[in-house]
Amino acid sequence: MEPPVSRSIAADELDTKPIVSDNKPKISATPRRSIVSAPNVIAAVMEENYNTTNSKRGTALIFNHVSFTDKTIREGSMKDCDSIERALKKLEFDVRIWTDETKENIIKILEKVAKEDHSDHDCLVVVVMTHGGRDDLAASDKSYDVEKLWKPFLGNGSPSLIGKPKLFFIQACRGTEVDAGVKVGNIVADTVDSSPIAELKFVIPTMADVLVMYSTYDGHYSWRNPVNGSWFIQALSDELESNAHRKELLQMLTTVSRVVAYQYQSNVPDNEKMDAKKQMPCVVSMLTRALYFPPK
Repeated sequence: MEPPVSRSIAADELDTKPIVSDNKPKISATPRRSIVSAPNVIAAVMEENYNTTNSKRGTALIFNHVSFTDKTIREGSMKDCDSIERALKKLEFDVRIWTDETKENIIKILEKVAKEDHSDHDCLVVVVMTHGGRDDLAASDKSYDVEKLWKPFLGNGSPSLIGKPKLFFIQACRGTEVDAGVKVGNIVADTVDSSPIAELKFVIPTMADVLVMYSTYDGHYSWRNPVNGSWFIQALSDELESNAHRKELLQMLTTVSRVVAYQYQSNVPDNEKMDAKKQMPCVVSMLTRALYFPPK
């Protein structure tokens, strides 16, 4: 597959936001000792692959943030939204999209979906595209802890999803550092319109059957092109569309990481500190089996 090379001179941007340092305690997802009685868990304790014979693929939630009350517009995010929506619909997910939702509404939506009956679903997908810090994500009005994305779906919070894969994909900055890397030839024109942020920490889940893939690794910027979309979401969408029916999930995510790492590079000639920088996605997997997406 030919590398995704930008043909325009549209400048890339960073998914970050100006925030101040705080000393609040870092909160981790609390381990639970739920007595698991879900039939799909008991029947498949020794299975190497997740069950994908349910009648439905599952629900896919997309939270796309373009405009904010006090942050820069995320140009190019609608391109990302269209791309990931197309890829997920091709896999027969029930895709639901929200644009520029408030913190309160996002939490309500997540809690509502967690309480739905997912008994006939294979899995759950949540995609968030926004500005961010190390441990928080920006809603249209204010920020929220990243762990709030998956907390409603853990343990008995969502009984019908116990033992089923819950996948979270996050396009957002995680800090102020940039990766100089090594130049590789295929260059996407970039620029930066964001402010530095104070050092915070992303919290990661510790529960089984959860996977979180961040667009960049801890403490670093994440790039987005106003015309072509973000490096990460475009690579993820392309890989899902091309190979979801024949490759295992972690194989595909490794390919996504390789594409972003080797085929993209920032070009900011008027800012030496941001010029020729790289990006490395990060996968945090607590999956306990292999996940395939066979045709329904």
